[in-house]
Amino acid sequence: MSTTGTQHHNETRIVADPALPTIVITREFDAPPERVFRAYTDPDLVVRWLGPRRLTMWIERYDARSGGSYRYVHREDDGTEYGFHGVFHEVRPDERIVQTFTFEGFPDGVSLETAVFEDLGGRARVTTTSLMGSIEDRDAMISSGMEGGVREGYERLDELLGGGRNDRADRHTDRETTS
Repeated sequence: MSTTGTQHHNETRIVADPALPTIVITREFDAPPERVFRAYTDPDLVVRWLGPRRLTMWIERYDARSGGSYRYVHREDDGTEYGFHGVFHEVRPDERIVQTFTFEGFPDGVSLETAVFEDLGGRARVTTTSLMGSIEDRDAMISSGMEGGVREGYERLDELLGGGRNDRADRHTDRETTS
């Protein structure tokens, strides 16, 4: 399976190898790797871009260092909540993040994710490889709507890195301001 986004000038490429339980997501950003890396590791920035626009997000913990852990929740307008958690196994500034990822609605579907930040001369390419326990787990992740969430999240990250803000992006804040 391979799909691409066409709404932003930076294309999000999502590929699922039919023979492997992996998803590879590749995206370029018009910002240097250190800025993109910071947006991945600073909880005050993560809450502003991660996930679909329609969801409100809050972070319970986000300790982006080797050995640290995280837990965050996305909430629908109707109150439905989706929790996610994991452990940061390796955090190498401006280069690489290796972490586990668990959607609490599917606790047996833990994936191992590696994000690599590549310098393109003032721009960055992020390639994230997610390894699931089985092809069935991978297919369940894809059918969950993750592709749309990834694309929207990266569009929001583009906006954040460009300094632009809009009303929809501003509603994604921490719990204290959304409860």
